Amino acid sequence: MRVCLIGLGTMGLPMALRLEEQGFDVVGWDLMPEARARLARRAPSLEDAAADAEAVITMLPEGAQVSEVLETLLASGLTGGRLVLECSTIDVARTRQLASAVETAGHGFVDAPVSGGSEGARAGSLSFMVGGRRESVERAMPLLNAMGSKITEFGSAGAGQAAKACHNMICGITALGVCEAFALAEAVGLAPEKFFQLCQGAAAQSWILENRCPVPGPAPAAPASNGYAPGFAARLMAKDLRLAQEAAQSSGQETPFGAEAARRFTEFAESGGGQLDFSAIYRTIRKG
Repeated sequence: MRVCLIGLGTMGLPMALRLEEQGFDVVGWDLMPEARARLARRAPSLEDAAADAEAVITMLPEGAQVSEVLETLLASGLTGGRLVLECSTIDVARTRQLASAVETAGHGFVDAPVSGGSEGARAGSLSFMVGGRRESVERAMPLLNAMGSKITEFGSAGAGQAAKACHNMICGITALGVCEAFALAEAVGLAPEKFFQLCQGAAAQSWILENRCPVPGPAPAAPASNGYAPGFAARLMAKDLRLAQEAAQSSGQETPFGAEAARRFTEFAESGGGQLDFSAIYRTIRKG
């Protein structure tokens, strides 16, 4: 299957490379030439990249960028009933609008935002939260299985994005709890390494603890031990938490912890920490 993957950033590039490893014919597109150069096949333009692809995958930071890309491709006259697999994290309303436009043009549409970070993208162990028509989801399954180890269907188009908003709200809230706990542990004189080891095998264990320990040292592979280089940038966490608040407001559900997490991460991102991993918010929590 020939695949066009649009957006070769922290997540998109390892996803494209993983698909290459799994035998897919991948052509990527990104505004950065150095990102495109990492793939075996290249194209001179967005339209050329998608011209003969059976499936188009979008992995972009913002909803407006996804809309612009898909509108451009639809206007270019794509034919043949392509599959659009939207893996970015965007709002539910926009996702449903895009699904309608893509399907009206005769193509399939699946929204499948991801969890698992760049390390999961490299390993092919991403978790996908999926929404779309059954026949489109079936077409997408070979791609999803090549890139992920956990694929959960939630319903019609937009349901995947709704699930991602709820999922990342848990991640944001949990991250603040982990950061506060490590800050308190250090403040009362506990060794971070021993506290980390305790939490690993106790009720406090979580993916956030294991993979985003906010203190340098206890987890050598975590961003904190590598200058907070992003696996998942704080600006993206802030965006996702705001999307969760949009969903909460539209549904009438109060989420005070989620609202506070959105406020804290947005403040951190806007004060200069946006390009760091989200675990770097620890720097604003630890006193002294």
